[in-house]
Amino acid sequence: MLSPPFTIRPFVPQDAAALAALFHASVRELGPRFYTTAQVAAWSPAPPDPARMARLAADGRLLLIAVDSDDAPLAYGNLEPDGHIDHLYAAPHAAGTGAAGSVLAALIAAAQAWGLARLHVEASEGAVGLFARHGFVRDHRRDLEIRGVVLHNYAMSRTVDPDTPPPRP
Repeated sequence: MLSPPFTIRPFVPQDAAALAALFHASVRELGPRFYTTAQVAAWSPAPPDPARMARLAADGRLLLIAVDSDDAPLAYGNLEPDGHIDHLYAAPHAAGTGAAGSVLAALIAAAQAWGLARLHVEASEGAVGLFARHGFVRDHRRDLEIRGVVLHNYAMSRTVDPDTPPPRP
């Protein structure tokens, strides 16, 4: 089997600006497939401060990045110690390449290594299928208000079996 055109590695502080830009581009370019213009604008009105990305990586969570051969981020995700996946985003040009799925598989493997029993996430409309392919089930729809605009996502969860390998991307 050919290896993918990317590798998974941990976050380093120099990644903060690129991840902030990736997040914003992902929401702004992929979000309109599932959300209105107003919803997308509320979700990410501007790229987040790179310092916020650096703080996320320093608060005890695991932040993994799929990078290309030039070490440019293609997708990233993070896993909090309680089993919550807070972010999983792909650069628009990397959507559908397996980069985000590979990050998710690596996060599931980390959860197994940490001995976690359960993972949970609030998945966007566009991410539900990816999470489902990795064993997550929809628990319920969540309607929330961000910057005065109502949008939705889905609470999803899965058990973590220490004896079963994580799904392949």
